[in-house]
Amino acid sequence: MAAGTAASRLLGFVRAAVLAALVGGTISVGANAFGLANTIPTNLYLLIAGGVLNAVLVPQVVKAMQRPDGGAEYLDRLVTAAVVVLAAVTLVLTLAAPAVVWVFSTQAPSDQRALAVAFAFWCLPQVFFYALYTLLGQILNAKGLFGAYMWAPVINNVVALVGMGVFFVAFGGISADASTQAWTPARTSVLAGTSTLGVVAQALVLVVPLRRAGIRLRPRWGVRGMGLRSAGKVAGWTFGALLLSQATALVVSNVTTSVPGSAGAGNGAWGNAFLLFMLPHSLVTVSLVTAMFTRMSAAAARGAVDELRSDVSLALRTVGVAMVLATAGLVVTADAAGFLVGGFRADQARQLGPVVAVAALGLVPFSATYLVQRGFYALEDARTPFFVQCLATALWVGGALASFALPEAQRVVGVAAALAVSQWAGALAGAWALHRRLDGIEGRQVLQTHVRLLVVGLAAAAAGLAATRPLGGLLDRGIPGAVLLAVVGGAVVVAVYAAGLWLLRVREVQPLLRRLPGPLRRR
Repeated sequence: MAAGTAASRLLGFVRAAVLAALVGGTISVGANAFGLANTIPTNLYLLIAGGVLNAVLVPQVVKAMQRPDGGAEYLDRLVTAAVVVLAAVTLVLTLAAPAVVWVFSTQAPSDQRALAVAFAFWCLPQVFFYALYTLLGQILNAKGLFGAYMWAPVINNVVALVGMGVFFVAFGGISADASTQAWTPARTSVLAGTSTLGVVAQALVLVVPLRRAGIRLRPRWGVRGMGLRSAGKVAGWTFGALLLSQATALVVSNVTTSVPGSAGAGNGAWGNAFLLFMLPHSLVTVSLVTAMFTRMSAAAARGAVDELRSDVSLALRTVGVAMVLATAGLVVTADAAGFLVGGFRADQARQLGPVVAVAALGLVPFSATYLVQRGFYALEDARTPFFVQCLATALWVGGALASFALPEAQRVVGVAAALAVSQWAGALAGAWALHRRLDGIEGRQVLQTHVRLLVVGLAAAAAGLAATRPLGGLLDRGIPGAVLLAVVGGAVVVAVYAAGLWLLRVREVQPLLRRLPGPLRRR
């Protein structure tokens, strides 16, 4: 799973860099407009189906598979109903593209919003295919088949990159100071259309492993008698939490789109910063928790609280090892990473770098919250995560709105700071609530591990910054300089962090090392 995620994320960075080079960097009207239109489908999918499918589907399918038919009728009815509903909702959203874009960009310049609407007509159908991808993928996960779900996004990125190649051959690049008039209908349709085609491929490719697993889905109408009433209670609370998270996304979108392309980091830069932020979370936390969620759900169904408690504790400590290292690495290499994914422009990299570094401070609690939520979902309790989400939402929304008071060039940094603060508050509240629910999650051991990791992480970050600050001028030497800066900073951080783990005997690193290829593990 981690290998598939790594391949996908690597191609994702290549995709982001190529896109930035095509449209004039992350700080341009084209980047901001396309970034908005291509992000809205993800937000709407999460609101409509994403979290509900993730939270509810695996426990229900695991139960259904205990039936005499192995859950075949249940899956047929579930998929049929979901496809019909999602198709209808996606059609309505696509037809309402101007209104949808306005809601997410009320403070944006009018010409930028108009361009985003043109992109959105091509991008909004992604809602259906993202949901279909999640639906089919979670069926595979419930059967213990995790790899295909993580590898499918690779195809998405490949298709999108091919589309960008077609764009470049047909039209060339667009300069950073180009107006919206440069975006003809042909350019708009090629860029946005191939982006959507990638999501289509990502969803449909999962049909192959489903058939190999013996799952033959066919249309079957009716949902009565499926036992969805109890699941509906979980789904209701999950949907409430999603409303809160999407309210946050709505506010963040309006704050970041309020920054004109020439004024500093806007929503295009925020999208790339969040891409960097999500990389370690996706590589480690999502891969680990996706596998453990099925086991946690099975333990909860058997009433094996001790097993569930042990799984949560081990996952919190193991994920912490990787996320503290990632935080230190992102803080140190923020400018270099911003250069490599932000259109290869030193001036834009120095505006993107602070956003990446500040957001990275929320990475550890972000991953911890993700894990704690799955602990509650395994217990079919979505009510408690909802109230935890209320706290995090209030803090992030309040901080994002307060960022309007900052100069335009600093607003996105304010959003990143609000993210970090909100995630720490949410993670602590969620862990405390799960501790009470399970009568402990080995809290003392978890706390001791994280304190040691904090000490080691601070030392690694300090050493990395000391090594890279004198080398900041390398960004002005183009890609080789940025790569060298990233390598130096990353090497120092990893070396100091590894030494610190050894000195403080942080044994939770062992589960991660066992996942490395043999030669690396022996080192």
